Amino acid sequence: MARVLIIGSLEAELGQAARIAVARGARLTVAEGAAAGLARLRAEGADLVLCDVTHDVGWLIACLAEERIACPVIACGRTTDADAAVRAIRAGAKEFLPLPPDAELIAAMLLTVAGEADKPVVQDPSMVSLLDRATQIARADASVLITGESGTGKEVLARHMHAASRRANGPFVALNCAALPEALLESELFGHEKGAFSGAVAARKGKFEQANGGTLLLDEIGEMDPRLQAKILRAIQEREIDRLGSAAPIRIDVRILAATHRDLQVEVANGRFREDLYFRLAVVRLRIPALRERLADILPLARYFAERYAQANGLPHRLLTHEAEAMLLHHPWPGNVRELENAIHRAVLLAEGSTIGPDAIELMTPASVAAMAAPITAAMPETASPPMPQAPAAVPAAAPRSASGMVGRRMEEVERELILETLSHCLGNRTRAAEMLGISIRTLRNKLHEYRAAGVSVPPIPGQMPATAVAD
Repeated sequence: MARVLIIGSLEAELGQAARIAVARGARLTVAEGAAAGLARLRAEGADLVLCDVTHDVGWLIACLAEERIACPVIACGRTTDADAAVRAIRAGAKEFLPLPPDAELIAAMLLTVAGEADKPVVQDPSMVSLLDRATQIARADASVLITGESGTGKEVLARHMHAASRRANGPFVALNCAALPEALLESELFGHEKGAFSGAVAARKGKFEQANGGTLLLDEIGEMDPRLQAKILRAIQEREIDRLGSAAPIRIDVRILAATHRDLQVEVANGRFREDLYFRLAVVRLRIPALRERLADILPLARYFAERYAQANGLPHRLLTHEAEAMLLHHPWPGNVRELENAIHRAVLLAEGSTIGPDAIELMTPASVAAMAAPITAAMPETASPPMPQAPAAVPAAAPRSASGMVGRRMEEVERELILETLSHCLGNRTRAAEMLGISIRTLRNKLHEYRAAGVSVPPIPGQMPATAVAD
């Protein structure tokens, strides 16, 4: 359920947009002006802002960037407000929503910010069994640890559990613990008081408070610093948190779901994860199998994505050919469902004719990834991840990139190109890019910080405005 903040009067067309959003399942809050809207975002957060162009959209976006509040802003107005629309887009608004509003356009916006559909697309017996178990325990308040490789759909399963729980009418708040450095992550989780640190220009609620009465998903919790792990443990045990800069604890009522691609028992044994926190989180453990382990799900998911992205892009729905389906079934899917979704999205845009054939489907094979990574292995002395399984012979592997084109170039240039290309391929997902490169998320963040300081454009974190991507 997406949390939508509307800034402006609910009379006439903007009120129509509000009613459409509510009818599509959004939780709605309203503010009369940009300043009031900013206060709402500090206190409650939101997944999407619809702001009337008669208000100062540019000022609002600048404040969000300064305070590192990651929330997309959609400017709304009549098509006759062309100048205001242009100013809003130039100021950083994600889109311009013409009024009176189009119901399908609002639905597409809500789908983008809310993630996948409430019910996962499953057909494989292993996933049907897992979904049944998740539904069974959804009504309890016990913490659940969801494990699985990156891209298997851990957040989708968490959203499904929230929708099936007694807290379904409360907020669902997700935070990727790998996307932010320790200092920012602590503020995002627990909030802060005005003046608690440089840049804290106003008090702000953290994710725990925003999720009060609902569910908080701590994604990639295995990347969290041990000091913050201790504070998470206290929050779970005592059901209270301390904002940064505050002397008084705040009571919370939150169900915790945690997700990770790591084996936390191994992390505990190696001293990188607290054992007491592990047992608090893993009251129930759910493992999502990799896509290559649930072959019966590949084609239903591919068909679902083909229909979804055709509709989202205003294109005719086209079926996959038998050759395209065979190609999908033989691919090893090292990026799991996320890789499949990206591949089908591109195919929908690239396909010509009445069907989607194999020529429209571009796949990143493990062999090509390994070939690209080889030239910089010596430059990154990190422990590499185990090699991905090779694609079956039925799928032609991409030809390895020749090293001759790299002769005469500096090592750091080749390294930077590979890192940024991999990050773009992963649509900005830092965790997945680090896995593909065989380096730690911390090393990747440091590299991106160096590139940004040198004036190099870096893909933003998914769901965040480019201005806030400094949080690598």
